Amino acid sequence: MLTDQQKTEIRRHCGYPAYGATPAGNMGWRFFVAYGALEFRMNNLSAAEEAVALTYVATLIQLEGAVPSTSDNLDSDGAANWQHNKNELADRLRLFDGWRRRLCAFLGVPPGEGLGPSCLTWMV
Repeated sequence: MLTDQQKTEIRRHCGYPAYGATPAGNMGWRFFVAYGALEFRMNNLSAAEEAVALTYVATLIQLEGAVPSTSDNLDSDGAANWQHNKNELADRLRLFDGWRRRLCAFLGVPPGEGLGPSCLTWMV
């Protein structure tokens, strides 16, 4: 069974908002079919499926961690034979989002609002 932390990581990487501590009222994201499907799937994965999902999460954490380091090279365009990849940030975000979408596909849920068609394009 997935821990609360693991479920939080899966939700986040699939583009779904925070789950919250308790349901309140009869409106909001808790009542969207896709979100319910994600929660159902996370609560009913086999041990083998959990292992695959957690492998995706581990990969995503590494990819996400590499994005901020692109700022290390923003101050130079080239040095000696070295040339900075001007598309590095966009390339890393595209790779990261691609893996996020793979996790959604594995779980059989559509990407959440946070992983819409242009969720991170404002950063590039």
